[in-house]
Amino acid sequence: MKRIILFSFALVCISAFSSFTPPAPAYQIGLLKYNGGGDWYANLETSLPNLIKFCNENLKTNINPEQAIVDVGSPELFNYPFVHITGHGNIMFSLQETENLRKYLIGGGFLEISDNYGIDKFIRNQMKKVFPELDFVELPFSHPIYHQKYDFPNGLPKIHEHDNKAPQGFALIYEGRVVCFYDYECDLGDGWESFEVHKDSPETHLKALKMGANIIQYALMGNPSKADVKQ
Repeated sequence: MKRIILFSFALVCISAFSSFTPPAPAYQIGLLKYNGGGDWYANLETSLPNLIKFCNENLKTNINPEQAIVDVGSPELFNYPFVHITGHGNIMFSLQETENLRKYLIGGGFLEISDNYGIDKFIRNQMKKVFPELDFVELPFSHPIYHQKYDFPNGLPKIHEHDNKAPQGFALIYEGRVVCFYDYECDLGDGWESFEVHKDSPETHLKALKMGANIIQYALMGNPSKADVKQ
């Protein structure tokens, strides 16, 4: 009888412990790997992982803490609802990669581009190949992407100087949906990195993480309908 009681107690403990086991990650986000010679890996170590951790803690998302690394032309691209691209140098999409990225974005995927200083003249040409019918448009400060969990009434925060221009947030809007957001003269990707990488102040680091969280929230949980988007 004593053994039966102890066994029953053990089952209750196991059941109780299991109820506190964290659920498996709902999805994973990816860093886009490209050809052309540019450093797609510029912020490889801590940037996206820090943003993911911040979102899981503050937005209560359930993103896999490990970033994926995915080629532009890979069929695996469709496994990730959100991908990030950054770097300083040349980017070159092949015809197959261009078609793959277009299908991904039209099909519901989201691309965030972070200008790590020097990417602008390359990424604009390549995205024009992906969407020849679209141009990047600057989003007004009233756009929902700046007013998710965190409020940015003046648009993107300035993280790194670059050419000392005001930061700008551009978008590609396909059939009323923002499929790509581009932070220019801002460098959110650098701002997400750990302190020892760029020695950004805690305030600057937090601003970058908050804006990144807004983009994640907007892309995955709050992307408005066609009626809500102003082109």
